[in-house]
Amino acid sequence: MSANVHQEKLMTVIYGPHLSEKAHEAATHNHIVFKVRTDATKKDIKQAVELMFEVKVDDVTVVNYAGKQKRHGATSGRRVAWKKAYVRLAEGSHIDFLGGE
Repeated sequence: MSANVHQEKLMTVIYGPHLSEKAHEAATHNHIVFKVRTDATKKDIKQAVELMFEVKVDDVTVVNYAGKQKRHGATSGRRVAWKKAYVRLAEGSHIDFLGGE
């Protein structure tokens, strides 16, 4: 895979930050939580965060969420499965999503 194609793939790995109470608590311990592609590996996530935000990443932990079965009357369906990544930043690294100083 060429370098340009690889960088384009890395730009699509992260969908955005995952905001929740647990993610807010993790932020106090220098962790950032992202919603990522289901086929992304830890290595891809680490490279994507370092490329997009220009920070140093120490560790990546991923959690897979299976889609739930749901019913509405006689109709049944399934929610979409998704993946969440906990990214631990190196000491001194910081990502500011709000843009404040």
